Amino acid sequence: MTLGDLIIVLDNGSQTTQLIAKRLRKRGFYTEVCAYNKPLEQIIAKMPKGIILSGSPASVHDEKAPTVPKELYDQATLLEISLMGICYGTQLTAHLWNGEVEHSSKREYGRAPVTVDKSHPLFEGLPKKFISWMSHGDKVTKLPQGFMEIASTENCKYAAIAGPNFVGLQFHPEVTHTEHGSDILENFARKLCKMQPTWTPGNFIARTTEEVKKLVGDTLVVGGMSGGVDSSTMSVLLHKILGSQYNAIFVNNGLLRENEAEQVQETFKRHFNMNLIYVDASERFLDSLKGVTSPDEKRKIIGREFIHAFNDAVIRNFGTMPKYLAQGTLYTDVIESVSVHGGPTSKIKRHHNVGGLPPETLALFKGLVEPFRFLFKDDVREVAQELEMPYEIIGRHPFPGPGLAVRIIGEITPEKLYIARKSDAIFVEELKKHNLYDKVWQSLTVVTDTRTIGVQGDEHSYSYVVALRSVDSVDGMTADWSRLPHPFIADVSTRITNEVKGVNRVVYDVTSKPPGTIEWE
Repeated sequence: MTLGDLIIVLDNGSQTTQLIAKRLRKRGFYTEVCAYNKPLEQIIAKMPKGIILSGSPASVHDEKAPTVPKELYDQATLLEISLMGICYGTQLTAHLWNGEVEHSSKREYGRAPVTVDKSHPLFEGLPKKFISWMSHGDKVTKLPQGFMEIASTENCKYAAIAGPNFVGLQFHPEVTHTEHGSDILENFARKLCKMQPTWTPGNFIARTTEEVKKLVGDTLVVGGMSGGVDSSTMSVLLHKILGSQYNAIFVNNGLLRENEAEQVQETFKRHFNMNLIYVDASERFLDSLKGVTSPDEKRKIIGREFIHAFNDAVIRNFGTMPKYLAQGTLYTDVIESVSVHGGPTSKIKRHHNVGGLPPETLALFKGLVEPFRFLFKDDVREVAQELEMPYEIIGRHPFPGPGLAVRIIGEITPEKLYIARKSDAIFVEELKKHNLYDKVWQSLTVVTDTRTIGVQGDEHSYSYVVALRSVDSVDGMTADWSRLPHPFIADVSTRITNEVKGVNRVVYDVTSKPPGTIEWE
């Protein structure tokens, strides 16, 4: 993919590394994330205009602390690549170039007023004082030769430093708590990297159109569609590029939300006039799941049955496998990242709908079409807006590949499926009615495997407990439970217990991620 100007973020294990890339992309600057130990020649081969060294939970004094070769700085200077360090990235740079980094006697965490002490392009157009977000136990206490301090806080003399072809921040400009953080990152891209904001949805669509046409020629392409924002936007984009050459296959696994199968067909088959092949395999899936209670076993069965249903639909409609398979793989599915516990990790989703097809199935195709392989979900939503897709799809909350199977604890039964669909529909309806749906990252209901005694009408009941779950997040990597108004929760609880047969108790989940996950299974 020809991406033009590029900034690379070297991930040292910070939980906010991806936010750096997202903030820059939001301002129009294309950014990729790589592990800190990616070979230097591979980094340089990408010809970036800038490189950012991210934060980390580690200390530069740790035996196995993330590090980069000093040759990186030499190569960057030679090739006029601007460097930036954020928190640990700044400490690492000072440490490598014979500065001093010491454990702070007072860990600085949270909001801290920053004073800009010296004029610098990084702070051009910004006020001399603003609020930053600090999160560090170490700090630079002596600068390397040739470096200077450009900003400070009350507890941190070197809140921002500048050196030969390098700028460093002790605070985190990528988090929303830092005032003008995105402006600082944009100044780095514009003023120091000499980049222009060319990363736009329109430019992405134009480039992708050219690349897809060149790749597939006049051959058929098939892709799986779930109705979620990723696969839906992919299908609309490929339909726009390829027309009747593209065929979307929508498999109803019997684990969809209320009226979802009908809504997907109405939107894409009739509204967009797309070649949409609908497969009702619900009986097949639910038969295979009878008696199964293990979450992992549920996922394996759903993945296996999807492959069978998908392959059968392709053979039934085309007689043979088309040459190309389209997948809604996102950048977060393939991104190189570093675990906060140490060591590089590769994050690949296990579900069938994102890059999880087995090698024997992928081998049936000549190649893959993955137009969103370099996009975050936020980028996909912007592409969807550019394609003028309905807002109810663009703004839709994430929905797991295994569907309601991971929102039903224990065995999946017709009664539990009914409860899951009805309770979810009520929760979503009330969130929208109270203008809360777009203010939370994801909301869901969980049908527990617990029954409790209750009183409904003049009779005792022994019915299921339903849990409400709503979280606030940026990318789903971490999440905090939503502080929804108590009267609202009470209204939702009343509606569910009154309108959904088989439920006599509703609870609200107040667990963040970590230690919990967003879904219950």
